Amino acid sequence: MKKETLAVFAAACLPLAASAQGPLPAAPKAAPTASAPAQTSARKAGDALECLVEPFMVVNVGSPVDGVLERVVVDRGDQVRKGQVVATLKSGVEAAAVQLSQARVEFGKRKVERNEALFEKQLISAQERDEMVTEARLHEEELKKDKENLKLRIILSPLDGVVVERRLAPGELIRSDKSVVLKLAQLNPLNVEVIAPAELFGSVRIGMSGKVNLAPFVPGIHSAKVVVVDKLIDAASGTFGVRLQLPNPSNKFPAGIKCSVEFSK
Repeated sequence: MKKETLAVFAAACLPLAASAQGPLPAAPKAAPTASAPAQTSARKAGDALECLVEPFMVVNVGSPVDGVLERVVVDRGDQVRKGQVVATLKSGVEAAAVQLSQARVEFGKRKVERNEALFEKQLISAQERDEMVTEARLHEEELKKDKENLKLRIILSPLDGVVVERRLAPGELIRSDKSVVLKLAQLNPLNVEVIAPAELFGSVRIGMSGKVNLAPFVPGIHSAKVVVVDKLIDAASGTFGVRLQLPNPSNKFPAGIKCSVEFSK
């Protein structure tokens, strides 16, 4: 009888104890599984890439000798041709040396001609004749040297292009090791520099064509040819360099502008 009473009492106390402790915590929900990131589509050879148009060549023009600048015949923005005189140095001493050597050469020729008849009549020895002929040839070589020294005072354009900057004016001293008179740029052809993603490595090859868009500066699509493909991929950015050459015979395309290019498949 006592055991049955205790069992009934214990069963009645269990709900009371549970209500005193409050509701049991809910079972934790399973953490949502992270979905795999969406895979970006790899670039293909036909995708447009950003590029930059640059001059084919930029050179600083100076003088191989020290001197004083006498005149500069071109200015910023002027077009120049290869071999054109763009500046000159004062050359009075060098010009006088050329005239002196020229006079010696002419005198040596007359001397040899006058003594040729004497040599035929055996009035002078072969040694004396040889000395006169050798002296005349030495004067001719001196004349060549003096003319070359005079040429060094004339500054010529090394390329077909435009004057980007004029740095010195007449009367300024030129040092052969550091003075720059003019800065010239060759604009035909133009270099189109592209930073391509690593996914295109192997699909862009030397000789293939690219369609260059220069809008809004120049309308239309223009064809260029790949001339350089870097063999090294930059590990930090995952890119490599590509260079195309864009013909520009009339200099209608400006350098220093941004563009876009699509490589032909």
